[in-house]
Amino acid sequence: MHIDWTEQDIPDQHGRVAIVTGGNAGLGFHAARMLAERGATVVLAVRDPRKGEAAAALISGDVSVQALDLTSLDSIRSAAEELRSTHSRIDLLINNAGVMYTPRRTTEDGFELQFGTNHLGHFALTGLLLDRMLPVPGSRIVTVSSTGHRIRAAIHFDDLNWERSYSRVAAYGQAKLANLMFTYELQRRLAPLGTTIAVAAHPGISNTELLRHTPSVVRRPVTWLAPLLTQAPEKGALPTVRAAADPSVLGGQYYGPGNRSETRGYPRVVASSPESYDLATQRRLWSASEELTGVTFPFDR
Repeated sequence: MHIDWTEQDIPDQHGRVAIVTGGNAGLGFHAARMLAERGATVVLAVRDPRKGEAAAALISGDVSVQALDLTSLDSIRSAAEELRSTHSRIDLLINNAGVMYTPRRTTEDGFELQFGTNHLGHFALTGLLLDRMLPVPGSRIVTVSSTGHRIRAAIHFDDLNWERSYSRVAAYGQAKLANLMFTYELQRRLAPLGTTIAVAAHPGISNTELLRHTPSVVRRPVTWLAPLLTQAPEKGALPTVRAAADPSVLGGQYYGPGNRSETRGYPRVVASSPESYDLATQRRLWSASEELTGVTFPFDR
């Protein structure tokens, strides 16, 4: 095993079924590609199946496409039903898809777009697929967060959907903080069962299309300084892939790039913000997420 964890360190994935949301582009595409090239059966769960098929054609291995719109609970339920009918077991669920710094919009179900897509959509999908994972020893749920979980981030229980006022930066921070709190609370609930673990990851600052909604005051400097500040998407995907594939990973860990600022570098275990570890807030967010989505998890029924 190399000191710096790279693609070459991904162990054989034959026999594993991996679902990657947003697997048609950017970080998700490279995570899917790496897993497929090591032998995993990979499903690209994507909003636009045509883009998914185009991406699948670029990957060597067993890759298929599943339509999934995380902004629609109906679509999530339909996709989960199709995935459950197609796969008797799921080894990896990589909750990767997301939106960043969007103007204020809502999902089909009326949720603020960033919170609804990045957190609630993945919460619902995970809950609906989990019974295909619980019987599988070594199965993992990997949820992709961001260093943005530290920026103006809090869980606004009095206005989760930003109906009173809206800040695209603070809304993104809430969504990415929710990703981490979901992971930590999910791991706590999974731990007594002993088969499935929940892990989080973040890509640092990667040069992907996710930056397209970034305010110009931020985007321009990032563009100018991109060679110094960002890393290629395939490098940014490594923390996610390590969280998904490294045999040494433990439930509840958080992986990110290894340099001091966690902006770039090889993946390692990192720490999230103090707020993310608050147990009472994690449990309250879980209850709110159940209420908003109508999804309960197998171990809670």
